[in-house]
Amino acid sequence: MHRLRTTVARLRPFTAAQTAQSISQSRLLVVERSLRTFQLARCLNTSVTAEPFLNGTSSNYVEEMYYAWLENPGNVHKSWDIFFRNANAGAPPGAAYQSPPSISGTSQGLASVQTLVGAQPNVEKLVKDHLAVQSLIRAYQVRGHHIAKLDPLDISCVDFDDAPCAVGFQNVEFSHYKERLCILTAQGLYGLAESDLDKVFRLPTTCFIGGDETTLPLREIIHRLEMAYCQHIGVEFMFINDVEQCKWIRQKFETPGVMHFSLEEKRTLLARMIRSTRFEEFLQRKWSSEKRFGLEGCESLIPALKTIIDKSSQNGVESVIMGMPHRGRLNVLANVIRKELDQIFCQFDSKLEAADEGSGDVKYHLGMYHKHMNRVSERLISMSLMANPSHLEAVDPVVQGKTKAEQFYCGDTEGKRVMSILLHGDAAFAGQGIVYETFHLSDLPSYTTHGTIHVVVNNQIGFTTDPRMARSSPYPTDVARVVNAPIFHVNADDPEAVMYVCNVAAEWRNTFHKDVVVDLVCYRRNGHNEMDEPMFTQPLMYKQIKKQKGVLQKFAEKLITDGVVTAQEYEEEVAGYDKICEEAYARSKDKKILHIKHWLDSPWPGFFTLEGQPKSMSCPSTGISEEELGHIGNIAASVPVEDFTIHGGLSRILKGRANMVSQRVCDWALGEYMAFGSLLKDGIHVRLSGQDVERGTFSHRHHVLHDQNVDKKICIPMNHISPDQAPYTVCNSSLSEYAVLGFELGFAMASPNALVLWEAQFGDFHNTAQCIIDQFISSGQAKWVRHNGIVLLLPHGMEGMGPEHSSARPERFLQMCNDDPDVFPKLSEDIAVRQLYDCNWIVVNCSTPANLFHVLRRQILQPFRKPLIVFTPKSLLRHPEARSSFDDMLLGTHFKRIIPDDGPAAAIPEKVKRVIFCSGKIYYELTRERKNRGMDDAVVVVRIEQLSPFPFDLVKAETDRYANADLVWCQEEHKNQGYYDYVKPRIRTTVNHTRPIWYAGRDPAAAPATGNKQTHLMELHRLLDTAFDVEAFAGKV
Repeated sequence: MHRLRTTVARLRPFTAAQTAQSISQSRLLVVERSLRTFQLARCLNTSVTAEPFLNGTSSNYVEEMYYAWLENPGNVHKSWDIFFRNANAGAPPGAAYQSPPSISGTSQGLASVQTLVGAQPNVEKLVKDHLAVQSLIRAYQVRGHHIAKLDPLDISCVDFDDAPCAVGFQNVEFSHYKERLCILTAQGLYGLAESDLDKVFRLPTTCFIGGDETTLPLREIIHRLEMAYCQHIGVEFMFINDVEQCKWIRQKFETPGVMHFSLEEKRTLLARMIRSTRFEEFLQRKWSSEKRFGLEGCESLIPALKTIIDKSSQNGVESVIMGMPHRGRLNVLANVIRKELDQIFCQFDSKLEAADEGSGDVKYHLGMYHKHMNRVSERLISMSLMANPSHLEAVDPVVQGKTKAEQFYCGDTEGKRVMSILLHGDAAFAGQGIVYETFHLSDLPSYTTHGTIHVVVNNQIGFTTDPRMARSSPYPTDVARVVNAPIFHVNADDPEAVMYVCNVAAEWRNTFHKDVVVDLVCYRRNGHNEMDEPMFTQPLMYKQIKKQKGVLQKFAEKLITDGVVTAQEYEEEVAGYDKICEEAYARSKDKKILHIKHWLDSPWPGFFTLEGQPKSMSCPSTGISEEELGHIGNIAASVPVEDFTIHGGLSRILKGRANMVSQRVCDWALGEYMAFGSLLKDGIHVRLSGQDVERGTFSHRHHVLHDQNVDKKICIPMNHISPDQAPYTVCNSSLSEYAVLGFELGFAMASPNALVLWEAQFGDFHNTAQCIIDQFISSGQAKWVRHNGIVLLLPHGMEGMGPEHSSARPERFLQMCNDDPDVFPKLSEDIAVRQLYDCNWIVVNCSTPANLFHVLRRQILQPFRKPLIVFTPKSLLRHPEARSSFDDMLLGTHFKRIIPDDGPAAAIPEKVKRVIFCSGKIYYELTRERKNRGMDDAVVVVRIEQLSPFPFDLVKAETDRYANADLVWCQEEHKNQGYYDYVKPRIRTTVNHTRPIWYAGRDPAAAPATGNKQTHLMELHRLLDTAFDVEAFAGKV
């Protein structure tokens, strides 16, 4: 059967291929082309039973005959030559076959054969014209958006190789159409003439312009294509490689009469346009000299968003998380999120007192959370607009992470209940790489949010920069093509077109759970802000804008003309909203202080008190029982799945873990396993993400086991700890830091009852995510009262691996710590917890697996959430001395902020000549060198494990204990890097500036480390010499 279909298939499309070449040209080339484009299902329209000679093994014979005929028609009998000629002329195989002519040569059969062959040119013309029409239809589908009337200013055109931008037309003028079509196609009219305009053509099944009709005159075909693709909506979708998705989009835009709205829908749209427009006008009247980054020129954004939300709510969505830049944010807060107007207006009051907590932020950066009844769907819906900085697009992955978390916690595995909407500016969407990074998370298993609706406020300018200077692509939205997201361009001055496109976008997301982009082509009526003068740089554009009638005025006039509303009803609606604004303005004057809690975008109900304070200021022991340690250790050393073959090298690793458990010790990987496993057992979700985290950059973790014989068969032992445990998510990320760290930050934002960790492949790679670190993690609580417990694991250590794989740049994190180096904190029993509560983040450099275990568990057990920065080791992962006893992890034990020296010198402190303070891996090199030099009685080495908040009280206890000793800070990093500049003033404050703090370490340098192994060892030897030369600082002040 397959061979039969193949044979007939090769015959049938032959005529189609010949529309480009004559029969006299190379037949083989034509066949090859036709084979390449042939689709089996469409070509075989004659039943096989009607072709008995093509059945069974006979098809082999036919195929051989066909190839012979292609080489030379004289190679086959005359009857076969006629058959193949007729089949290629378009005749079905049943009609193509004619009985051979009789010996006399005068039979009826020969006459009919000649008739068929003689009719070939007419058949060819018919097929050629139909193919031309199909090509024409496809040209509109692929390139119709090039000539759609998208720009409300009608002054610019997207640059498609300088093609002229013609306007849409209703009546087909052939001369005008011929010129216009040359814009769409390289081949012009595909051979169609003016005389063909009234010919009736059969429509292809992939086209929906006919509605219930299967044939239409060419004139009507062109008219309907113009209406579908070249008016105020431009549809970019034919690059999508899924046939069903393309068919779905064509049906939505080609079907006649799809853009029909009821009177009620039009009235609702008008009311929303009134609210959007009059809100901005009210702010302009009251605060004409204030920055607010208004929405003027794109007022249709508000009904656009509300349409998306309405349709999504009807489809079952219960929660929407939004991210957007500053333009239009106040309007979105007021009219989409439904923030109380008086709380917005009071932000403009210069007498309003500062925030009740933190530093606060400008009004157009703040976020909001609100739950209300959607009036269209009659369902409750939660709305969250994320606070974000002026770093455009930085909030994109944060929104996606929070969306993923909410989907995870409510069991929404298909994205039907929780969704995200991202708003963008045209310049930022094209210019910021984070957009591309975020798009590439959209379909990854552990990062997908099952479709995001992107809305681009395309005001055709970026601050003062023209699109010609701002991007190399025709549209600002072209980046979305990389993930096959359809792009709907729409003229924002046509609210009905905007509403329809947004409905389609919401339906697309609900149907396919893929990203979609709505490009609102609009303009910016004012400058970049209300104080800016745009005429300096865009004089012609802004002359046109000043002439431009507002979209509300145009839309209202249209509805009044159409009889949808009366002029009086319109005026009453406007007056009603103006009154609401005035009343809210009056109430806003009563507000004396900004309550930042009113602007929370991610509330944690029940975690804090009603006043937003921690329920206690104490942290319980972070240790666990011996039984639990043993159980988790055994899981870590096993493969809890039957018939699972692991790598031989991994078998040795698991055996080593089993030996450690039996000896009641753990290395770094096992200490981490104990922390994760114990939290999971207590119902705390743990999520570890980053590049290569499943195995670990240094092949130490192995949290995901791979069967060596079965592809994609994996085992995650951590999910086999307890029947009622929380799930463990460990996922290798894309090769991105910026987007992935932002995503995990958003995930951690959704709930306080999860340990969310991001690990850099090497610590210094975090610098490509610096925006997330600076703008969100370091300062997020101060600006937005947004607690977050995200953990950053940053491999760090000078080990001769060169400048790019050595330093996690601890100096940068320490520089951003908010504790005062000159103030010794008030001593109290809860000083450790109070310091943690007051700091903006916690920075640690653990030197033992037990301390890592405790600090990770403390993240969850403490009564508030703070970001945790952990400088993790590399060589210590397998260092024989970097192990901890189970005794250091049992119930009653805690994280050690510093680890005092417990060697011989500690017994006789008055004889100690030097106290070396250090942090991290250098401790093991110092103790080895001390032992080699026989100085165990003269030098003590104290490890500062928690660098920030600085353990003033514990450091003071050590300096007081060794009152006669020199105080030295030793680090392996260069002097202008590492911890020295942070630690020195704080130790000086501790000793009340009575004793100097000496430095032992590498000299200042521009690069974090040398690339030469010999130089590295020489520098290490030199700093160790300085550390243990008790006369090194003699005579110095």
